Amino acid sequence: MSAQAQTDQLLQFFKIIGNESRLKVLGLLASDERSVGELAILLGLSEPTISHHLAVLRELDLVAMRVDGNNHIYWLNTTALETLNRNIFSQEQLASLAPEESGRAWEAKVLRYYLVDGRLRAIPATQKKRQIVLRWLADQFEKGQDLPEVELNKRLKAFHPDVAALRRHLVEFKLMERKSNLYRRL
Repeated sequence: MSAQAQTDQLLQFFKIIGNESRLKVLGLLASDERSVGELAILLGLSEPTISHHLAVLRELDLVAMRVDGNNHIYWLNTTALETLNRNIFSQEQLASLAPEESGRAWEAKVLRYYLVDGRLRAIPATQKKRQIVLRWLADQFEKGQDLPEVELNKRLKAFHPDVAALRRHLVEFKLMERKSNLYRRL
């Protein structure tokens, strides 16, 4: 399903669910199957109003119906609810709705804040921001090049005075590896 189709389905879901009476209907149907007449009595609404709400809920297949003589009996369609949950409300699916640029824009904002004239004003305290800054820092080194610790310290000092913390974090985030006194950009 395309991102636009997912967005449309999500908007339709919230539009349908964003009505107090429909939420109450779903709540009652979650506990037991009921007729239009029963729902009308329990909610203090007219039968045509209940029928309208049920028709709207059926658009998303949230309720199912069977005919029992002259009555239409409704119940919550838990299978459809689980499918919606899996297909739309999973963390991955919700994240896919965000514009691609939002992550890069945030990274650029973090770098603008922490970098002043090519130097780090501070090592970020939060892991997410620290990782962004460290990736930038690691990109200042050639991949696969071995650097003795003394040389690495000298180059890191150009960015921030706490070279020990920078070395440790670069290794910790697997942006560099250490073997003896040699560091290599991964």
